[in-house]
Amino acid sequence: MATERAPGPLFVLATTGRDSQVICDILGTAGIACEPLEDVRDPGLDLGRGSGLIVAQETLDRIETQALEAWLARQPPWSDFPIIFLRTRNAPVTLGSQAAIARLGNVTILERPLHPTTLLSAARSAVRARARQREAEVAADTLERRVDERTGELAAANRQLLAEMVEREKVEATVMRMQRLEAVGQLTAGVAHDFNNLLTVVLGNLSRLEKQAQPDDKKRLEMMRIAAERGAKLTGQLLAFSRRQKLEPKAVNLNEAIGGLEDLLRSTIGGGVALETHLARDLWAAQVDPTQIEMVILNLAINARDATPMGGKIHVETSNARLRRPRTRPEDPEPGDYVVLCVRDTGSGMDADTVARVFEPFFTTKGVGRGSGLGLPQVLGFAKQSGGGVRLQTRPGEGTTVRVYLPRAKAAPVAVPSLVAERLRATHPGAVILLVDDDNAVRETTAGMLKDLGFSVLQAGSGGAALDILDRGGRIDLMLLDFAMPGMTGAEVARAAASKRPGLPVLFVTGYADLAAITHVDEHHVIRKPFEERELANRVADALAEGGATIGGG
Repeated sequence: MATERAPGPLFVLATTGRDSQVICDILGTAGIACEPLEDVRDPGLDLGRGSGLIVAQETLDRIETQALEAWLARQPPWSDFPIIFLRTRNAPVTLGSQAAIARLGNVTILERPLHPTTLLSAARSAVRARARQREAEVAADTLERRVDERTGELAAANRQLLAEMVEREKVEATVMRMQRLEAVGQLTAGVAHDFNNLLTVVLGNLSRLEKQAQPDDKKRLEMMRIAAERGAKLTGQLLAFSRRQKLEPKAVNLNEAIGGLEDLLRSTIGGGVALETHLARDLWAAQVDPTQIEMVILNLAINARDATPMGGKIHVETSNARLRRPRTRPEDPEPGDYVVLCVRDTGSGMDADTVARVFEPFFTTKGVGRGSGLGLPQVLGFAKQSGGGVRLQTRPGEGTTVRVYLPRAKAAPVAVPSLVAERLRATHPGAVILLVDDDNAVRETTAGMLKDLGFSVLQAGSGGAALDILDRGGRIDLMLLDFAMPGMTGAEVARAAASKRPGLPVLFVTGYADLAAITHVDEHHVIRKPFEERELANRVADALAEGGATIGGG
């Protein structure tokens, strides 16, 4: 790389007599550096460091043409290098001189004898010309360097822009996926609410018909009940995905939950697939709903079984995890401390297109009638509503690993209740219940079940009608109140009722509409649609014994 430097000397090639010394003395008086040359064919000689060359004709005449050509070929481009050729007047020009002059480009010819001022003028011109050449070289080198630097900067900026575009596309895809899942969640919540009302009517009337049915009809009624219960399970999965279910999170020992389910898991998976459990020691307690976590474990085990051929294995594992990196996918957990439930299989795995849709409700790779497509969406909905997330690793032919991240509990774990635990308590015959529901079929069905249980029932089709009944006075022991109603919601009716009848127990009935207003109400004071007579009896008995829920103003 060329750099700016002081002007170099003028080389003098004049080997006859004292010509070199005389020329250098003349140049020296004007402050021009001069350097005589002894052997012009020196391979190491670099004329390029000088400001020009002064050469006498008789010196060139003594150099063989071939040697001169070889020496000139190693020197700077003669078209740019300043040359002062001292020609002897009336002297014949030899072949060597002709060849040299033919190769020289920027040549000034002076005839001797010459006046010193003529030589000085030509020397100064050569020095100035060489200085301009070097300035141009420096400028060109600087420009080239700047072009290289700018090119590098543009290349780096382009790489950064491409990376940002890729990241933006990922973010946009994530946002679109989250919006799609949220839209589906809102839709499923609304569908589940209406469907639960229908199932409440079906299951409620089935219970009453079964009491009076002839033996020949009981099998048909049992088939109807099984179908209705499957529908109720389906809506529960929908609501789990849409995160509309009401959870009762407690500190749970996940190892104990898996241990209590191990026999059920083995019978569900069957003998053709091996089940192995690897439970971490010193496992943290998880803050989850005990009943729902059992559903999650079963769902994951069933999915793994369906994907695993005979002779395969399913591993159920637990571990602690401390995440510090922000999430990159909608289903990922946020940074924090988690208890991890991992279900890993040696099954068929999934390709990228399947993974992209695996958390969408109703999407399934199973055959018709073999799956609802709500297993993993329900797991994701439960994990997200609990404050965690899900991560999935899979590859075609290499199996699938699903990790469910559950938030770490601060309190000590509680005992896990059995999934199928049931309890029946004695009801309170003679108690008066105010039943409020805007759906006539649901209200009539529920009233029938309450009457069969021995209760007296007052019915109201709206919040306003219920408050009118309260204003009339008379005995009312419990208000059974649908939460989602037009006009006044159940929460608003309960607040108004509390001002009219302080201490009146309230039991909410919900089809999983907007539960935000009653999140502080204990789960035991909420009946989820669809419900059966047995569950209704238990909850009403509890509410009458404990006083039910009360909702104040504000």
